[in-house]
Amino acid sequence: MQSIGFIGLGKLGLDCAEVFAEHYHVLGYDTAERDSSTVEITNLPAVIDRSDWLFVAVPTPHAEGYDGSSPSSHMEPRDFSHEAVVQVLGEINRLATGPKKIVLISTVLPGTIRENFINRLDTQHSFLYNPYLIAMGSVKWDMVNPEMVIIGTRDGDRTALAQELIDLYRPIMANDPRYVVGTWEEAESIKIFYNTFISAKVGLANMIQDFAQRIGNINVDVVTDALAGSTMRIMGPKYMTAGMGDAGACHPRDNIALRWLAEKYHIGYDLFDTIMLAREQQARNLANFLCDLAVDRCCPIVIHGKAYKPDVPYCIGSYSALIGHYIHERQFDFSYVDPLADDATHVVEHIPNRAIVLMAHNRHITYGYTGQQARDPAYCAIPPGSVIVDPWRRWPRDQDLEVIYYGNTRSL
Repeated sequence: MQSIGFIGLGKLGLDCAEVFAEHYHVLGYDTAERDSSTVEITNLPAVIDRSDWLFVAVPTPHAEGYDGSSPSSHMEPRDFSHEAVVQVLGEINRLATGPKKIVLISTVLPGTIRENFINRLDTQHSFLYNPYLIAMGSVKWDMVNPEMVIIGTRDGDRTALAQELIDLYRPIMANDPRYVVGTWEEAESIKIFYNTFISAKVGLANMIQDFAQRIGNINVDVVTDALAGSTMRIMGPKYMTAGMGDAGACHPRDNIALRWLAEKYHIGYDLFDTIMLAREQQARNLANFLCDLAVDRCCPIVIHGKAYKPDVPYCIGSYSALIGHYIHERQFDFSYVDPLADDATHVVEHIPNRAIVLMAHNRHITYGYTGQQARDPAYCAIPPGSVIVDPWRRWPRDQDLEVIYYGNTRSL
């Protein structure tokens, strides 16, 4: 049995390591204290010395303020930070007593590996780029049910090492994914453009929602369902429900980083800035709708869900926080209710009086593709007389509550 080492056991790395541990002996290391019943967590020298494969899963973050939880389209474009990856490669060079098979899974921009990483690695080691298409809250399901497995090699050849990695994955897969092998730059591009295609898709769906609100007599779901079923020429159905904007630690920042890449290579236009600007304006439109409603009903605003998605604590890249920014900009009182949010600013445990309540989270839409069908419970009791604003148009009608389906103006 081959030993697998994971360097980086953070938000995604630990779950990935535990998936491998169902089939292989896995050792793991992180700078923070971690705990696992299946991964042998130890020190970095032991992981490097005792592992045949070394999976590098350290973060490649953006600078503070670039995550998309506040407006960023006006900010100077910047690349990701590579500091953690460079440090790990240096440690492998220093501590390895023999050749290692190194697999980087962290997201980087096209050209980064060849320009910044590969010359830092001792020639005795082998290197592959293998970014994952996974998301918080469903990491383990996503990892064993991927749409594809992306593998980057120096020349884009399906080398013996690439085939070894494919064979390593086969036992863990619950589906039968395609394995796409290309150059490092092609693999970097597949990952980053996959994420930004999703951002663009969400932005288009929410643009239709904005038109539905302004024009009237339009249920956005009728339009997006028709487009989602148009798989001959346009697209597939995923991410075609209008609602909250694209969010999280990856997608907004990837668009920001691609702005930097477009500038670096003098492309001459910046679609990614337009995508981010549209995301921000859509959040402003929803914030304005909530504020106008608060004036009309004479009650405060509560955003139900501050984390960027249900069932996770992380507020990085939160679209709810972006909406909150625009509500604050208009000087309206508002708060969040979210039992998991790792940012306690403006978060309350319950809603004391009637309010305008934005249902930011919808578990079924977020995780429905994994088979989860559970109905979303409220995070707290919602006082009678409150107004529910549901951008997903799924919250049941209630005689004690007024429910507004944002994006469906048929009934107005």
